[in-house]
Formats: sequence, structure tokens, C-alpha cells
Amino acid sequence: MSRGIGEFGPIQELLPEWAAILIALVTQLGDVWFLGLLVGLVYWLHAEKREDAAVILGFTIAGLALISALKHVFGLPRPDQPLVALETLPWMIQPLYEATAMASGYGFPSGHALMTTIVYFGLAHRLSISTPRRRFGIAGLVIAAVCFSRVALGVHYLVDVVAGVSVGIVFLLGAERLLTRYSSDQGTVAFTLAVGLSAINLAVGGVDSDGILLLGAALGTFGGWQLIVLGQRLFAIDRPSEATRPLVVRGALAGAALGPLVLSLEAFSLFSIAARGGAVGLALGVFITIPVLRHSKHASRLWTALVFWSTMAALGLRFLLSPRTWRRALELGRRYSGELRRRLRTE
Repeated sequence: MSRGIGEFGPIQELLPEWAAILIALVTQLGDVWFLGLLVGLVYWLHAEKREDAAVILGFTIAGLALISALKHVFGLPRPDQPLVALETLPWMIQPLYEATAMASGYGFPSGHALMTTIVYFGLAHRLSISTPRRRFGIAGLVIAAVCFSRVALGVHYLVDVVAGVSVGIVFLLGAERLLTRYSSDQGTVAFTLAVGLSAINLAVGGVDSDGILLLGAALGTFGGWQLIVLGQRLFAIDRPSEATRPLVVRGALAGAALGPLVLSLEAFSLFSIAARGGAVGLALGVFITIPVLRHSKHASRLWTALVFWSTMAALGLRFLLSPRTWRRALELGRRYSGELRRRLRTE
């Protein structure tokens, strides 16, 4: 039974052939690479509200796991209604159109619709640029444009994008309610959602490359965030005795998340799926910790001290291992030993 309601004919007949590549470029606003780049830049550059940016990053990984799991559960095919035939386009444009406008795999619900809803509405809610009305208005326009492009390109039915937007809104409302309940550490809650949904996706869809990479990304960001929180708690304490609890709790959480990633690199071959998942997770763990260290005054002081004493130690070691130093030491040793022998003879 088809999910379509005859939506492709009216839309595709109105669009001229030259507009196909423009529609294909619009759909990239909801593609994984673009959303990942956008969220990553927000996390690195939005230092004033780092935890809000971390929440959006956690939501992004959780959303990817959610849509992957839902596609495996429903297993419904995509429509076969391309906007234009690939061979009718100029040969120079064909590779670009094929990479941006065509899709494979399951079609329900729309991943682009779900992910744009989570990311753009999440940014509109968390960021403080302009007014909330403008932020949500622009986010809504982007989501609508991406959804329209998916139907126009013939890679999704209308019900697919409606379902994707609906699931994205429900996810955001539920996740924000959960964050309100546990407001003291929202970043940890968001990354915990990402780990949980990634594990569910792996159980539902089976052990495949995308599932392993998503779980590795979730574990890496969760572990990296625990190290960030640990550093913040340690710098905030007044007495050394107060460091025990954050060291034990956050250290254990970070170890539980990052440990399997390190072990995957040791236990599996370099190019295996498990090793790639571990490498991606560790890389993302480093990715989220670097901007925090760079903007933290305490971390900057600690880093300056470490660089200074490391430099002094390196210079001292270089001096000790220098042949000139050893020649001078031997010369002084012979001089003092000769002087000592002369004194002993005179006595």
C-alpha cells in the first residue's frame, strides 16, 4: 500500500528543470554533514553558553540514533519519483546532483525532517541571538524548505516529512522536560540520552557501521563532558577534602564511557568497525574538551604552568645530555681529583 496522496505530480510539474540543482542544494541544510558542522561551530564559538551548546550536540547525536532506529523498525521503502532523470542533466552537474539529490535506504520517517526540527528548533530555543519569535520563525522556514525539497526531489512522501517533524517536536518537548527536572547538569542528561538511544538503535538495527559509529560518538562526547564537569568541580572547591566525590563519580563515569573506546582500538584491527567507532568517539571526546580548556582561566593558568615547567625540564635535560656538559664535567672531575691527590701527598 502506497503512502502517497498524489503529491509528486503537482509539485514537480511546477518546477523547471534548471531548479533541480537548487532544490538539491536546499536539502543540504538538513544533511548530516551540514548539521554536524553547524552544531560543532556553535559549540566551539558559543563560549558564554557552553552547556546549552553541549545540549544541542547531545540532542543531535540522539536524534541520529532515533531516526536510524525508527527506519529499521518500520522498514518502509522510498518513493521512486525523481524530480529529473540524471542523464538529462549536463554531465558536469550529474555528480553533484547524484550526491545531493538522491537517497537510498528506508524512507519512513524522513531523517532530514526529524533532524532539522531537532537542530534548528533546538538552536532557536537555546541561543540568545535576536528575539525568540525571529529565531523560531527562521527555524520554521528552514525546516519547511528542507521538507519541501525532500518531497520535490521525490525521495520522501509527504507523510514521511510530516512524521519526521512530528517525532522531532515530540522528542524536543520530552527532552526539554527531562532537562528541566535535572537542571543542575543538563549536558550530562543530553549525552546520556544520546548513549541510550544509540544503544537502542544498535539493538534494533543490528551491529552495522552506522550504529557502531553513533554509539562511539555518544560514548566519546559523554566521557569528554564528564571530564569537563570534573575540572569545573575541582576548580570550584575550597578544601581538598571536597574533591573526593567529584573525582570518584565523574572519574568513574568518564572511565566507563571512554574505556570501551580505548579497548576497541587495542582489541580489534585498525580498520575494523569497532576500531573506527572507538577512534570517532575518542576524537569527539577531544573535540568537546579543547574549547573548554582554551576559554577556561583556571585551565589556561594550569596549561601555562605545565608548559613553563615542561620547558624548563626539557632545557635542563638537554643541558645534562649535551656532550659539552659531559666534557666540562670530566675536566672538572680530573682537576679536582688531581688536586685531591696532591693534598694527600703533602699530608
